[in-house]
Amino acid sequence: MEARAKLQEEEKIRLEREVEQLVLRQGAGAWGDLLWPALQHGQVWALAGLLLLLLALWSIWRKRSLRREEHAEENGGANEEEGRNVDANEEAAGNEEGNDENGEENNDDGNAQEGNDVAANAEGVVGNEFDNRDPYDDMGRRVLEHIRWPVQNLKKGCKWTSALMENYAIYFRLVLSNSFFPVLEPAIGVGSAFEGWSPREQDVVYQVLIPMTSPRGHSFHVELDTAGQTHVRNFRIRVQRECTCSREQRGKKMQCFLHPPEEELRSNQDSSLLDTLCTDSYLDVQKTARWFCQLVRAIWPALPQSHNWHLMLLPSTRSCQFKVSNGRESYRIEMLFGVRQGYSDVFVSSQPRHYHTSSTIWTESYAVAEMKFFKYIARQAPPDSLHLKCLQFFIRLQVGLGFSTYTAKTVFMHLLNILPPSWWRRRHFMSRLLDMSKSLRACVQMRQLNHFIVGNRRLPAGISLPPDVLTAGNYNLFHDLVMDPVAHSQAMSQSVDLHRWLMRIIDNEE
Repeated sequence: MEARAKLQEEEKIRLEREVEQLVLRQGAGAWGDLLWPALQHGQVWALAGLLLLLLALWSIWRKRSLRREEHAEENGGANEEEGRNVDANEEAAGNEEGNDENGEENNDDGNAQEGNDVAANAEGVVGNEFDNRDPYDDMGRRVLEHIRWPVQNLKKGCKWTSALMENYAIYFRLVLSNSFFPVLEPAIGVGSAFEGWSPREQDVVYQVLIPMTSPRGHSFHVELDTAGQTHVRNFRIRVQRECTCSREQRGKKMQCFLHPPEEELRSNQDSSLLDTLCTDSYLDVQKTARWFCQLVRAIWPALPQSHNWHLMLLPSTRSCQFKVSNGRESYRIEMLFGVRQGYSDVFVSSQPRHYHTSSTIWTESYAVAEMKFFKYIARQAPPDSLHLKCLQFFIRLQVGLGFSTYTAKTVFMHLLNILPPSWWRRRHFMSRLLDMSKSLRACVQMRQLNHFIVGNRRLPAGISLPPDVLTAGNYNLFHDLVMDPVAHSQAMSQSVDLHRWLMRIIDNEE
């Protein structure tokens, strides 16, 4: 190594001398030339760059040489160690026979120690898995285990109800084809069950909405009712006779209710829609509901379901409710009916309100639009999304506190439309419940909870609204809290109680 260092030092001195001589030769031949300024600014810089390049190359060569020397020393030391190991192995081989008995004892002790090590490692793995478990996911799992979900299979119930409605639709067309009663279109599944959740553990209600169109010789005119409460959109359906003197049906001249012959007028006094289901030229909800119930009862024996199921009509003034059972299962079904506004997903329907309304008042229903919104979210949500269970748990949690199911559902739909679908997994379950509780309390405090459909321009594509619904102002569901300070104070107290109750559940789980 010392000799090599001396050779490298001599090589460095030799290179430096050659560079100096090269500079002196080029400088001596150029100083007397007429191009001195060009050489001063050009060649001098070139020579300086060449010198630096040579020094850099020498430095790189020097470093590589040192690395090779260090590597050679390490290999030499390793070879010496290997030689010593070989000698030790030969010596151990010579003593192997004498150590057999001791080796067996040592093996037994070693195996025992190895078993202890494996057990300790297994405990460490389990401990690490437990430490790495997501605490939020674990809390959501424990809460979900304590919730009583609906006993019935909602998908199965919706499928059975839809099949029943399809059979009814066939006979509706046959029975009403030559009558002057409203034309009934195929039923649309609405309400919580067809949205995928239910506020009840048992006795789930399967709601369907049956669109009605005007029969021949009549027309429906939907009119906004301005005589009632201004913050609620109620309607009346005015029935008007139409002239059919120039129309023919199946080659026969149609009966005209506007210009009937006197003999036909005397013999068909009860055949006009105005004389059967109307009150003062307006379609009557209660009369229509009774007619629906009579129609359902009369057609039931002809349906294939009647062979194994029993039908029992339930009392109702604004809809047709009935229960079907076969001894093992039972389904409760409510048939609503209404008139579609244009070609939109908004209807004026027979859906009951919590306050008393006249029999000729039809409420504006957004059930079809809301059902489509839930279907849209179901397509966007990941397979492990728990948004419906979150809604169901929150509604069950606030039972008895004074807030309606629709109020809680409205708060939920606003959050569902804002937050990403991936934020409704099990690890987010308690966070989303807290979001719903805080949102509800904030809305009560401000006395403002906007309707989710009316005036909402952020609805997904595919949900069609009438122009007046889309451009309408805020429809405040907490209008009563604005008018009644006592009701507002009570609602604030209930929202605080709900939040405390939710926090107690979270604290217990933690």
